[in-house]
Amino acid sequence: MGKISKEDCLKRREEIIDVAQALYQEMPFKEINIKEIGGHLAFTRTAIYTYFKNKEEIFLALLEREYLKWEQDLQSILDKEALDREQFAKEIAMSLEKRSILLKILAVDMASLDAGSRIEALISFKKVYGRSLDLVNQILKKHFPERSDLANQGFIFAFFPFLYGVYPYTEVTNKQKLAMTEASVSYVYMGVSEIIENCILTLMK
Repeated sequence: MGKISKEDCLKRREEIIDVAQALYQEMPFKEINIKEIGGHLAFTRTAIYTYFKNKEEIFLALLEREYLKWEQDLQSILDKEALDREQFAKEIAMSLEKRSILLKILAVDMASLDAGSRIEALISFKKVYGRSLDLVNQILKKHFPERSDLANQGFIFAFFPFLYGVYPYTEVTNKQKLAMTEASVSYVYMGVSEIIENCILTLMK
């Protein structure tokens, strides 16, 4: 590969992640490979290995990018003058409603990314993930000063694991709906924003 500028290097990395995201919206993670990703790039497939070891690291970078986008929304929520519980729940729910890729990866493919990525890539991701924890904690402290540190910690370590279950409860296939009906299982179907808002209001009681 010829020498390229730092700017072009970053553009190529983003292009790889963009292609992975587009494919992920069309097919399962297990069916996506480097060859498939490379076939949609404007440069040679072998150049992918300049940036990533494997597809797991590409998708970990995609997840990291999704958390960075969420981080911007969390910062905006933190900067608001005042929020009551209902407004807080709505703001957080709306911020995550836009992050369908984040929720899907957490629910379906996070274990594969953990297992297949190098420690350096995982550390980079965990730093971004950690900032989202800290931002939610700051939001709670600012807008609900009456809450104790212990209560805020309890919220964070209940809410963030809950996010792993949002995707399968809100993206229900027709086959799953039919099975639930035939099995006579009482089930309330909710959208992403609704289920997250309900969770937050319950945790804030």
